[in-house]
Amino acid sequence: MLIEMEVTHLPTPEIELGSPGTFSDPKIGLTEGGPFDLRFGTARKRKINVGFVGNAEMVKKAQQWLDQCCSPIPSNIKDSTQYLDFPGFESIFLTSLALSGQWMMEIGDDKLGIALSKNNPSRFEAVLDLYASAVEELANSTNTCPDIIICCLPKEVVQTCWSISSSLTPRQRKFIKERYMAREQGQQLLFDDIEETEADLLNRDFRRALKARAMKFEIPIQIGTSNLFEDLDTNQDPATRAWNMSVALYYKGGGIPWRFKVDGPETCFVGISFHHLRTPSKHLVYSSLAQAFSSRGEGFALRGETIPWSKRQGRNVHLTTDQAVKLANQVLQKYRDGIGGNPQRVVLHKTSRFDEAEQEGFRHGFRDIPIVELINIMPTQFRLLTYGTYPPRRGTLCTVNKTATYLFTTGYMPEWRTYPGPHIPAPVKLVSADNVDMHQVASDILGLARMNWNTASMSSAHPVTLFFSRRVGGIMAEVGPDREPHPSFRYYM
Repeated sequence: MLIEMEVTHLPTPEIELGSPGTFSDPKIGLTEGGPFDLRFGTARKRKINVGFVGNAEMVKKAQQWLDQCCSPIPSNIKDSTQYLDFPGFESIFLTSLALSGQWMMEIGDDKLGIALSKNNPSRFEAVLDLYASAVEELANSTNTCPDIIICCLPKEVVQTCWSISSSLTPRQRKFIKERYMAREQGQQLLFDDIEETEADLLNRDFRRALKARAMKFEIPIQIGTSNLFEDLDTNQDPATRAWNMSVALYYKGGGIPWRFKVDGPETCFVGISFHHLRTPSKHLVYSSLAQAFSSRGEGFALRGETIPWSKRQGRNVHLTTDQAVKLANQVLQKYRDGIGGNPQRVVLHKTSRFDEAEQEGFRHGFRDIPIVELINIMPTQFRLLTYGTYPPRRGTLCTVNKTATYLFTTGYMPEWRTYPGPHIPAPVKLVSADNVDMHQVASDILGLARMNWNTASMSSAHPVTLFFSRRVGGIMAEVGPDREPHPSFRYYM
C-alpha cells in the first residue's frame, strides 16, 4: 500500500511584548521590549507588594533571594543560547518589588514544632492550618494588602507534609484496583480526559491544599522552598531560577508578561477536561473543567457540573448536551466579564473525541459566535526518524494520506541549535470534524504552548489550554463541592 506523506515545518510562534514587533524567546523579548502590559500605559502596575508567610529562617532566606533578584544575576552556564543572564526584576518589567515588614507574617518555630510533632494526617492539617491562618491574617491586617504572598516552607514541612495518603471510600478503592489491573494487562485507555492518576486519588498534596485554602482570601500565593531560595547542587542555576520566578511573580502580581501573536479575529481558546471531585459520597464523582484563554492574554478556569462515575464510562467521560451548553455559557459570561464582549472565534481543545451530545451542546451554547472549532489533541504512537544527529524539529506538521495530521510540539530547536528533551519526540494527533485549516490549528497550539507563565523558557511543549488541567483540577478538588473556585488563573499557577 502506497503511503502519501506531506511534511511541513511551521515557523516558531512569535510573542508580543511591550515594544512594537515580535520575539521568539521570552527572555530576549522581555529584556529588549519589556512586558506586554507596557502597552496599557498608566493602567499597568508600577509596583508589586510582596508579602511573606513562614518561619523566621525561611522568610529571611526568601527576602534575601528577592533582594538578589532586584540586581543582575550572571548565568553560570556560558556560551549557551538557552541560559541567559538575568538583568534584574525592575530592569526587565519596569516594575519594582515592594517588601515591607507590614506584609510579613511569621509562624513561630514553637507553633510549627507542635504541628510537626503530630502524626499524619493530623500533622498535614495542623501545618496547613498554620499557613492558611497566617495568609488570612496578612490579607486582613493592613489597609494596603500585598499583591502576592510567598509561603516559605522549611525542609521539615516539605519532607513530612508534602504528600499524605487520603482516606478513600470502598467504591473509590475498587475503582483504583480496576484501573491498576487494566494497566497491568495492557488495557489502559489510549485517550483519557481524566487528568488525575491513581496516586493523585490516594494522596493529598500540600501545595494544592494550601492554594485552595488561600484562594478565598483573594491574594495569589507563591510556594517557596530552599530549592528556590538557595544555591544547591540539586536545583537550577541562580539566573534560571530568577527568570522563572520573576515571570510567575509578575503575572500573579497582576501583570501580563507577554502574549502570543494571533492573526485573525479575537479568539477564546478553551480546554475541556475532567477531574475527580472528592466528596463524602460513596461514589466517585467527576467534574468538568474548562481552562479558557483569550488572545489578549487573560486566563480563567471554570468548574462545570458533576458527573457520577459509572463502570460503563470508565475514564473516558463525556458531558451531556445540557452540561455542554451550561459550560459554554459559563465560558462566555466570564469572557465578557474580563474583556467586555463576546469573542469572534472559540476554539475548544479536548484529548478525546467530542461525542454527539457534546458537539450539539457546545454548538448550541456558542451559537452566537461566528467561528466555533472543536479540536481533538490526542496522543499517538506515530513517530518520525530523520537522517542526522537530531530528531524532527519542533513545529513539524505531518499529514498522512491527506486524512491524519500529526504535530511535533517538541523536537529540535534551531534557535538553540539542539534538542533539549531526554526522549524521542512524540507528536500529537490533531482531529476535527469541522472543516478547519490544520496549519492554523497547529500554529495556535504551538502559540498556546508559549503561554506558560511559570517559566521564561521557550521550550514548553503543551498548549496551556490542557497543560495545567491536572494542577487546576487538583486544586479544585481541594476547594470542595460546596465552594465556588476563583476563576482567575493566577490562583492555580
